[in-house]
Amino acid sequence: MSGKFEEHEAQVLGLSADPKASLKTWASSLGNVTHPLLSDFWPHGKTIQAYGEFNEKGGTAKRSLFIIDPQGIVRHKEEHQGTLPDPQGTLDRLIALQKGG
Repeated sequence: MSGKFEEHEAQVLGLSADPKASLKTWASSLGNVTHPLLSDFWPHGKTIQAYGEFNEKGGTAKRSLFIIDPQGIVRHKEEHQGTLPDPQGTLDRLIALQKGG
């Protein structure tokens, strides 16, 4: 599905407060993670904190989805605690934002 995003000049990335080795293991366990996974391990969760998505109690990132424009402005945000984002719905939202909506 990440190829569909690339067709619309978008890059799919994952960001976690876990170390790189954990991310690699997690990606392998899922079998088909094709987008890059970034580690925000040290300083622990600093980038995730800047986006307001760090769970202080658990020391983890909240499961969130962002659409950030080329200027670095967050145009869309969703939290998915206990659920996964819908890739097609996210792509539809991206397209709408690119069209000015």
